[in-house]
Amino acid sequence: MKYKRWNVGSPAEADIERLRNAGYSYLLATVLAARGVTSPETAAEFLERDRNLSLSPMLMRDMDKAVARIQQAISNGETIAVFGDYDVDGITSTVLLLDYLKSCGAACLRFIPHRIEDGYGLSCDAIRGLREKGATLMVTVDCGITGNEEVDYANSLGLDVVVTDHHECKETIPNAVAVVDPHRPDCPYPFKHLAGCGVALKLILALGGENREDALFARYCPLAAIGTVADVMRMEGENRIIVSCGLEGLPHSDFVGIHALLKEAGLLGKPVTSTQIGFVLSPRINAAGRMGEADLAADLLETDDPARAEELARALCELNRERQAVEQTICADAMEQIQRLRGEERSALVLSSDRWHQGVVGIVASRLSEKYSCPSFMIHLKDGVGRGSCRSYGGFNLFSALESCADLLDGFGGHELAAGFTIPEANIDAFRTRMNRCVRSASGGAAPVSSLEVDAAVSVPCEMTLEQADELSLLEPYGAGNPRPVFALLGATVDAIQPVGQGRHLKLRLSKGACRFDAIFFSTTEAECGIPAGGRVDAAFYLQANTFRGATTLQLQLIDLRPSLTPSRNEADALDLLERLLSGERITPQETVRLRAGRNQYAACWVALERRLRQGKAEEDRLPYLRRLAAKTGGCESFLRTALALEVFRERGLISMTRQGDRLTLSLMQIQGKADLSACPYLLRLRETAGSEVN
Repeated sequence: MKYKRWNVGSPAEADIERLRNAGYSYLLATVLAARGVTSPETAAEFLERDRNLSLSPMLMRDMDKAVARIQQAISNGETIAVFGDYDVDGITSTVLLLDYLKSCGAACLRFIPHRIEDGYGLSCDAIRGLREKGATLMVTVDCGITGNEEVDYANSLGLDVVVTDHHECKETIPNAVAVVDPHRPDCPYPFKHLAGCGVALKLILALGGENREDALFARYCPLAAIGTVADVMRMEGENRIIVSCGLEGLPHSDFVGIHALLKEAGLLGKPVTSTQIGFVLSPRINAAGRMGEADLAADLLETDDPARAEELARALCELNRERQAVEQTICADAMEQIQRLRGEERSALVLSSDRWHQGVVGIVASRLSEKYSCPSFMIHLKDGVGRGSCRSYGGFNLFSALESCADLLDGFGGHELAAGFTIPEANIDAFRTRMNRCVRSASGGAAPVSSLEVDAAVSVPCEMTLEQADELSLLEPYGAGNPRPVFALLGATVDAIQPVGQGRHLKLRLSKGACRFDAIFFSTTEAECGIPAGGRVDAAFYLQANTFRGATTLQLQLIDLRPSLTPSRNEADALDLLERLLSGERITPQETVRLRAGRNQYAACWVALERRLRQGKAEEDRLPYLRRLAAKTGGCESFLRTALALEVFRERGLISMTRQGDRLTLSLMQIQGKADLSACPYLLRLRETAGSEVN
């Protein structure tokens, strides 16, 4: 089980039925109702995709100043430098602004930092180099909002600066000609969640004027869509418009590099979804920046030579394979470090090494945050200085947390979910202590728990069809705030399980009643799964179409699998009988026979229970725990008698047992002498009912 807690939504059946009566399929209606969209009117509004960005870019603070200065530079023949960032958002922002400026006849320079040599954000060395090459105006994209000192330095050299960014601001903003960032406290722009490429797109629309907005939006929204999805922006408002229009325009884009990358990734000629951008295209573009070759990705997107584009696309994919190998090595090393951390150091994982590749630590931080359910801070060390990348978990605001640790840092930037920072190696221990304290304070002192958000359990499995799964695409594009739908099948049976992909993945066959489903569980081995064929399980999954040898069928892409917390009919009957015994209700002689257990069964149950509890207090899911104990006791009615045995042990003072929902918390109690099980009132009642003693 990958997640300790599943938060399974329970939409009202009346809401689902109302939407179905309006013509929505069962699965789509279930997701809509689970997300609070409960009427046909709100559903139609939610699913409608606008074609245009209705908010004027001129609503952004300083947009008028930015437009005026850039147009002046174009008119005067000045050299304009575009200073970007090395991630997907930064690269796409850089390319789309450069493409527009060149189409206006502007002389342009491009600078994307080398991740390892230059670090994150603006740098004085880079600024000086651009000025020496003749630039008189520098426009930043996806960076610059925290570069106060660097902008002052540019001003001292006679280099004007226009900052466009989408990251959080510090108390003071740079002293630039214009600072365009929706997160400025004084910016009235109503939509605050644009990516860096979204802000750059708005700048282009402002530069082009209202008459050219539609044409410019059509040309650049595919690039902006890639950057928006890659930067995990909230998929609502203008982002939803940018990405939905960008996905439609992707196959027809004028950028030949996009087509070359689609071909190399095996997506050319196929419908491209936000999921494929996030998991197929973006990692390949990102790999360039992570491996110190961001210019290679920018060259790919800028080139108009198809042969050159194919060459660069192949190089990007090779870099991505190299990145994957490096990532696996760092991840294994990081997990070894985590094993050595004390308990109070696990609310926030602060890890460091001089062996790690600086460009890859950020993606490893994402993996660790998901695996260990807490914010992660991965620090690459060199010459006594650490360059860190961090990722949030559970809504923890990284930017605010880094601000609270500013006295320990040389610098930082980013937003609430992802950020970067520089720290003296000598300050890392103090940073770890303070950050762990900060996370515990934000969570009220509670230990982090890995949680999976499930839209709903499927109550009508026969409605899970390929056609209904296809209709879920109406919810696209997916992203933060509008995630890909997650369903659960509760109380299913594993009919078959088979390792595939050289043992790295699992193929399963699940059934629920008369319904049968194929499933795939990526990156999980048979040993890690721990559930044999014939086991009763709860499955959490995405629905997808799987094409094999020309045939397309429905497949469940498993996210998690756990021993079922839903009782079978026999288990439910057994637990009901036990509750009747405990509450003093009448028990028939036939039921007494079912409940009566011999000494050997009680002894076997105690041995198995004690072995587990000797390690300390145990918190368990009730049904799977009873099944495991019952398997060790054996015999007829072992599940029922095991459940009774725990109640007898509790009543006799051998164990402490409390139940909260589906969870049991158990611990051993200290007693003097031996406990007389036969004196338990539950067993006395059974003897009275049967008219004979328990053997």
